[in-house]
Amino acid sequence: MMLISFANVVRVIHLTTQPFDISVVICTYTFERWNDLLSAVRSVQRQVIPPQEIIVVVDHNPSLLEQVRANLPDVLAIENSGIKGLSGARNTGIEVAKSRLIAFFDDDEVLDPQCLSKLSHWFEQPQVVGAGGRIIPNWLSPRPSWFPEEFGWVLGYSYKGLPTGPAPVRNLIGGSMCFHRSVLDQVGGFRDGIGRINKTPLGCEETELCIRILQQGPEARLIYEPEAVVHHRTPPERATWNYFRKRCFYEGISKAVISQYVGANDSLSSERLYTARVLPRGILKGIGDFLFHHDKSGLARAGAILVGLFFTAAGFVYGAFSLRQKQFKSNLEKTELKGTI
Repeated sequence: MMLISFANVVRVIHLTTQPFDISVVICTYTFERWNDLLSAVRSVQRQVIPPQEIIVVVDHNPSLLEQVRANLPDVLAIENSGIKGLSGARNTGIEVAKSRLIAFFDDDEVLDPQCLSKLSHWFEQPQVVGAGGRIIPNWLSPRPSWFPEEFGWVLGYSYKGLPTGPAPVRNLIGGSMCFHRSVLDQVGGFRDGIGRINKTPLGCEETELCIRILQQGPEARLIYEPEAVVHHRTPPERATWNYFRKRCFYEGISKAVISQYVGANDSLSSERLYTARVLPRGILKGIGDFLFHHDKSGLARAGAILVGLFFTAAGFVYGAFSLRQKQFKSNLEKTELKGTI
């Protein structure tokens, strides 16, 4: 059987994609987000031109699945047929999607009416295989004055340091991303074993996927489109120091995990620039706000950047060490087994 090269897949994308031929996948797992899910689905249905289908994937919660089917008859509600977690749920959505483009959004987001149209038009370009939009926080409590914009990724939204206009990026943000189905099939979808499971704040499954896409096809492009806007619900319990530190630590662990799969050079390329350029500017700005504008929160923001960097680095070291220990034990067991033969 003849193998199709990644370059040929990109050319086929250009020839076959039609605007708004999109399947939207929304993954959910808890009754706690029921009202959020309803709002998310309505916002997709109210797009300037709606998608071909809306797929709601319920992650191993039969009662919730029944409720979705009973109350949202216009969507395709299915159960995660894979491993529990966000990666398995998204892969289940890919399996049943009928459209050439597949978009992924979270169950606690609301899309602007033109979001899908802003994303879909990029696929008219021959080398664009993915596009993602800007995610804006919808604070349900006052935004903490100490919270730095550079760490928006902690809460799942766009952060300071991303391009201010449309531009190629290494990876899209998980809460707003659209891919051509051919590319997802080519790379095998999201990798199981990484990504969020219920409330455990692991992540980076979308980063690992995007890196694999670019590794297999250097001519491919992933586009960040800031005019494709999504509003992300941010509850009070996430606007705390405790969540900030915890999320940073788990982000570091996640980076260590994906480094094991795609290599440290690619998995940390954007992070190196972010750490060397974006964070120092944020620290200096916070200190400047304190010194020259008498803004006490500026000093707190500068401190939060340092704290966030520390906990992220600590998580990476912890994750890398844990993975090495696991590999060491595995190799030791193999050596002992050979010695008994």
